Amino acid sequence: MQFEHLYLFDMQLHYYWLIAAIILIIVEIFTAGFGAVCFAFGALASALVGYLGGSFTWQLSIFAIVSLLTFLFVRPFVLKFLQRKNNDVKTNADALIGRSGMVTEEIDHNKQLGRVKVDGDEWKAVTEDGHPIAAGTEVIIIARDSIIVTVKEKNRITEY
Repeated sequence: MQFEHLYLFDMQLHYYWLIAAIILIIVEIFTAGFGAVCFAFGALASALVGYLGGSFTWQLSIFAIVSLLTFLFVRPFVLKFLQRKNNDVKTNADALIGRSGMVTEEIDHNKQLGRVKVDGDEWKAVTEDGHPIAAGTEVIIIARDSIIVTVKEKNRITEY
């Protein structure tokens, strides 16, 4: 069987490559691993070769070569770019560390009392060294453990 003039349902082969590319791009949208889109690039290149009159053998070869090159050279770069993470970004309650707050209830290590207000939210508070801090004192949050924050008086901070 010759593939030089392959017509299926009266449509030229390069249209099938375009349809395959579109389907692969849609698959990529739902998988997000940058794998299907590599084949989509290959299908687009094959569609171009088919449109320019290249044989089925050329189209298939171009599909394989472009897909392979995209997998080897483009995909690792894109995955590295998409998956880079900045571990320095603090979110939610971890973003409290380093923030200023106001003691609303005296912090007393012996009585296990103490509350600090930070950005409108009140947190149970303890001190790192166990010394009491009076209400109305400005403090810096230096650590968080669940719902309890560890604080230091703002004027006693040396390392933060």
